[in-house]
Amino acid sequence: MLDTETMHLHHDSHHAAYVSKLNEAVLKEPSVAKETNVDNLLKNLSTVPESIRTAVRNYGGGHSNHSLLWQTLSPQGGGMPTAEMDAPIEEAFTSFEKLKYEVAQAAEHLFGSGWVWLVLNSSKKLELMTTPNQDSPLSVGKYPLLGIDLWEHAYYLRFRNSRVISYLPAFWNVVNWKFITARYLTAMKG
Repeated sequence: MLDTETMHLHHDSHHAAYVSKLNEAVLKEPSVAKETNVDNLLKNLSTVPESIRTAVRNYGGGHSNHSLLWQTLSPQGGGMPTAEMDAPIEEAFTSFEKLKYEVAQAAEHLFGSGWVWLVLNSSKKLELMTTPNQDSPLSVGKYPLLGIDLWEHAYYLRFRNSRVISYLPAFWNVVNWKFITARYLTAMKG
């Protein structure tokens, strides 16, 4: 399991800092300040004024990524994906075990900090992708269903430098498949 101390530090310190710094940045640009949905800013990052684009990418991405993360975790999570996710997972990865293996491979090969994502691509097919830092799949036209935070703040207190061997198995034990399935079904409708 993921530990309480890390979750509190992660949420109350790291995520809160992304929100605060994003707010500071957008207040500098009145045209951006009236947009209340950070995901819209990330989807249209090229239209964000250059003076704050990097801050929106970094801090907005950090806020959006973590907002999704908290919803995809549950103390009652884990186990197998829901029946509605079986066919899409099998089509994209052949099995849930193969998906977990490919996530581990992506995590192992991600240099430094970033995320591994289960996303819907523009063809509404599942795929894995990685992003560095706090970059969002939304910025490249992909719809995130599950994001696995691979920044050290997400796992280091409990798992030290064992993000693939120890952190990922613990992460799978708290994945909220009901939430991910609802998100997937909503996205598939339009």
